[in-house]
Amino acid sequence: MKQGLNVITLPKTIDNDVYGTDITFGFDTALGIATEAIDRLHSTAESHHRIIIVEVMGHNSGWLTLGSGVAGGADVILIPEIPYDINKVAESVLHRSYIGKRFSIVAMAEGALSRDDVGIAEDKPKKKKKGKKGKKNKKVKSAPLPPSTECAGGVSLRLAQRLEELTRLESRVTSLGHLQRGGSPSAADRLLATRLGTLCAELIAEGHYGVMVAVQGADCVPVLLEEVAGKKKLVPLNHSWIQSARLVGTSFGD
Repeated sequence: MKQGLNVITLPKTIDNDVYGTDITFGFDTALGIATEAIDRLHSTAESHHRIIIVEVMGHNSGWLTLGSGVAGGADVILIPEIPYDINKVAESVLHRSYIGKRFSIVAMAEGALSRDDVGIAEDKPKKKKKGKKGKKNKKVKSAPLPPSTECAGGVSLRLAQRLEELTRLESRVTSLGHLQRGGSPSAADRLLATRLGTLCAELIAEGHYGVMVAVQGADCVPVLLEEVAGKKKLVPLNHSWIQSARLVGTSFGD
């Protein structure tokens, strides 16, 4: 609005990481797809006595991985908000093997980082750009991508290799990738999108702009864009989903 444009937005993403709203439409559909995938992988993991790593979308937030991991009964859940210790993950898998459960399902967000990865990122010095007046800067080759931005399956393949080394158990990777973004929307998402869309239309008719239509509690409400822009809604470490997962024995590698 400061630039003379009438703007109103809706919170749409499968990652559920939009600040200022309890939920985004698209999340419930993707959550169902990821949960079903984890359910299906239980059969092959158990019959072949394997570690199955399921890579779920989520570069910066772990909502989708956490939700599908809890709903699908994953034994280990790795999300960006909780840097994991590879040795703790291996210990969890070996403990399951020791008590007779000869398979493990690991739900891993594509942006999940080990404690070692976090340490490397923090210690890496920032290079200053050099250049002279009147001359164009030379093109510099792109540096290797950090683990959180690797291509689909990159982080999970590295994890699978390390777990095989530490546990001597066969590991396999399934990267759900863009399968999570397709298909027919769930009934919950259709209802949510309709509720948000109708309120959006009402706000436009009233000339109410510069807001995002959000879900807060049982209501849909307008939230100022300046309160939302540039912010991410990450998983709180004390969130009830994490607490419930820990109570049923799920490991977060910490």
